[in-house]
Amino acid sequence: MPALSRRALTMGISATGAAVALAGCATTDPSPSVQSFPHSPEPPTPRFEDQSTQQSAGIYGEVAGEPFPVPAVNLSLIDPAYLRAVVRYPGGDGPGTIVVDPSRRYLYLVQDGGRAIRYGVGVGREGFGWSGTATIHDKQEWPDWYPPKEMIQRQPELRRALSELQSGLGMHGGPRNPLGARAMYLWQGNRHTLYRIHGTIEPWTIGKSVSSGCIRMINQDAIDLYGRASVGAKVVVLPSRVG
Repeated sequence: MPALSRRALTMGISATGAAVALAGCATTDPSPSVQSFPHSPEPPTPRFEDQSTQQSAGIYGEVAGEPFPVPAVNLSLIDPAYLRAVVRYPGGDGPGTIVVDPSRRYLYLVQDGGRAIRYGVGVGREGFGWSGTATIHDKQEWPDWYPPKEMIQRQPELRRALSELQSGLGMHGGPRNPLGARAMYLWQGNRHTLYRIHGTIEPWTIGKSVSSGCIRMINQDAIDLYGRASVGAKVVVLPSRVG
């Protein structure tokens, strides 16, 4: 199994230094004037035509039966190219494999018959992206979030939203948690890569390079993938293409 390619992972995963900084998985907007957490920024002005077709409204409507609210998505804030679709997938990956193309901001769940379910994703910003092969080690609904010490040092205002949890200083799962409604944790063998596929409370960031390395999805898409993807599933993250 090839190693993840970024500098923090080439010699194995440590619990300190640059690798820990990747575990935050929260938005870090490239503009220093925007502070996205703990107070999430106002969504941008609607840019796209109303995509409220019957299919899209059904897929991205309010989700019932959850312990916390999952509101309907304002689709005018998201490029329709990043909405869920079933597409042709001619690659040789077996059914059940997850393939992430960070350059195009897509995640594919490979199906039988040369097809795949394609989801739009947000990926790591410059310096925080990665590529390689891993597996889904475990999955969690409404996961707790533990920002690394380095993130708290950079953004001390985070402390107001954190409390002492079982595994350290963090935030309980819920509607303000940046990991959203679902998380799938990526391991290589017996090593936690510190990366995960997870939902987001900022759906308008889908299709952008904004995260600290994790792969974020619209909550409705994260819930859908969570229900389809198996523990032990192979996850392939392709190298980013420049230019």
